[in-house]
Amino acid sequence: MFKKIEIWVLYLTLVLVIISYIIFGALVRKATIQKLKYNKQHDRTINGSISKIAYFFAEIPHNLRRIGKVPWRVPNRFNLNQAGFVGETHKNDLYLLLSRYDGDLNESIVQLIDLKTFEILHTWNPQFDLFYRGLKKDEKFKFKRLKIDNNDRRSGIFHPLIDEFGSILFQSNGSPLLKINNNSELEWLKSDESYHHSVEKDFEGNYWVCIWYYPYKIDAKYVGTEHGNYDNDGIRKISSDGDILFEKSIFELFVEHEMEYLLFSTTDDFKKDPIHLNDIQPIEKDTKYWKKGDVFLSFRNLSLVILYRPGTNEIIWKSKPNKFFNQHDVDIVENNKISIFDNNMKHLFDGRRVDGNNRVVMYDFETDKYSTYLNKSMEREDVRTKLSGRSQILPNGDLAIEESGNGRFLYFSSKGELKWTYFNRASDNELYHLFWSRILYRNENIAIVNNFLESMSK
Repeated sequence: MFKKIEIWVLYLTLVLVIISYIIFGALVRKATIQKLKYNKQHDRTINGSISKIAYFFAEIPHNLRRIGKVPWRVPNRFNLNQAGFVGETHKNDLYLLLSRYDGDLNESIVQLIDLKTFEILHTWNPQFDLFYRGLKKDEKFKFKRLKIDNNDRRSGIFHPLIDEFGSILFQSNGSPLLKINNNSELEWLKSDESYHHSVEKDFEGNYWVCIWYYPYKIDAKYVGTEHGNYDNDGIRKISSDGDILFEKSIFELFVEHEMEYLLFSTTDDFKKDPIHLNDIQPIEKDTKYWKKGDVFLSFRNLSLVILYRPGTNEIIWKSKPNKFFNQHDVDIVENNKISIFDNNMKHLFDGRRVDGNNRVVMYDFETDKYSTYLNKSMEREDVRTKLSGRSQILPNGDLAIEESGNGRFLYFSSKGELKWTYFNRASDNELYHLFWSRILYRNENIAIVNNFLESMSK
């Protein structure tokens, strides 16, 4: 039945297989190194090379695992009995605009919650696949992974902002900017750049949003030309209809203010994402320390917050080093104070870890001092999302925390008592990601919600 194989043929085959593995590994290594060296010469070398083909095949197992992975599932840190809202309701008008991944629907949704009853008043469920069908070919090249990472199953609805008609404005952290109505139908879509992270409204009714430029607004000798080489951050102010009113490249801003050293460090590796802009906080009124129209900007990978004046292109203030680590979300608390959600996440020998717990760091411009807010409560509840996360300090001193990467939202009283918690748990008992929800507490926010609910009832 089977012919005998000479032993020398078997040995030769094994040697050839080993040699082929070595050659394949060398080609993958070459492609990997070239992929890290972003300049024109290497861009040409990678394109069409055997190394690129080898690299493609080497990534197949990783990509298959990624496709099979349940999107936005997070570590299951909490008691399985803890699901949905747990705790006391509020006596006063207060709403939560909850943005979450629904593990039962396998889609992201936004829900308007009445915190006096924990009742769901309205739900938005945008159909991303339908919205993106209309993109033109010249727009799609900015979003090469749109169908993979920003489809109905994988999209997150980041930092939605509601208006009086029940429309919400949001993006999917590397997607077009979208506005949908209260029936989740598309009002408009802005696909000129890739939008990410925060969405905030200023005193004039305009929106401040974060963008990534492509093609890059940087000389190719620094970052190359290939899509995905570099996260070229910018800030943009747009009208309620989506018209661009102002924008600024962060790379240009840093170069103009002698901060280029933060972009190209002295380490051996080129940094694809040295800045990581993750929040723009517009300022609504003049004080001794800032002016109406200024904005606070948060840069996660620099552990840096700055106060920027767009009208004169000035950096008015910069935070001191070593006061927070890989932070998200800067908010104005008083006329002389800001709060910063400090992830307190550090890159250690065994990977990224929260060093203890997340913190809310306060900075007082009047005394030039940093402090923490309700830190014992944060420690007691073991709040520690490595990435993302938000904090809101209400006028009465209450503190709301979204622990995005652990699927949990917490609300503390001004004395540090835990009043209620929300766990984004699905029927499979798994927890899923949250996407920067908002406590709606200001008078204008309450009026917007009430007007929307009244119009819906009619």
